[in-house]
Amino acid sequence: MGSITRGLSNNITTSGVILPAGITNSSVSAVTSFANASGGTLILLSTQTASASATISFTTGLDSTYDEYIFKFINMHPANDGVQFSFNMSTDGGSNYNVTKTTTAFDAYHNESDTTTALSYATGDDLAQSTSFQRINAETGNDNDQSVSGTLTLFNPSSTTYVKHFIARTNNYYYTDFSLEKYVAGYGNTTSAVNAVQFKFESGNIDDGIIKLYGVKKS
Repeated sequence: MGSITRGLSNNITTSGVILPAGITNSSVSAVTSFANASGGTLILLSTQTASASATISFTTGLDSTYDEYIFKFINMHPANDGVQFSFNMSTDGGSNYNVTKTTTAFDAYHNESDTTTALSYATGDDLAQSTSFQRINAETGNDNDQSVSGTLTLFNPSSTTYVKHFIARTNNYYYTDFSLEKYVAGYGNTTSAVNAVQFKFESGNIDDGIIKLYGVKKS
């Protein structure tokens, strides 16, 4: 019996609970793989960190390995005040980010002074057969503690039969001190494989923030 197995077996209670002593840095670091990960497991493919970056582009990792990809963006902080975070897709490996899109968008918001709340369609943020970058949040402030976080899910980007559906959900610290949650969904109206995605604020750099790309393991 291996040392990891012995150590773990000696720290399991009769009811099947693993004691903290059974999991240590050395035991976890010795594991090289987990067999038979179930469908729906997130597989981290890449991570990018912004530092006064004009854009963040993912030009590798989007292929036929997975049917679903999830971008998680964490505390994206703009250089400029009151700017919107956006993305676009590419079918030529990132030479051009100009996929035609038709989309829908709505917001829910509430201000810090508890005087304004609303749930409304975001007329200015949807697209109709446009190659423009898609806005996925409202105007984020650039105070030191302000940022936007959220997810973008892209379905079956390597398909050469279907359009490319996506869903985005974000929450941001609005520049006039609101919590504002935005929901955006739509499709890239192309049957070409999408193989790159780019993120940016509509003006100014991304001062700080992390974007992680995950593949969702097939069932």
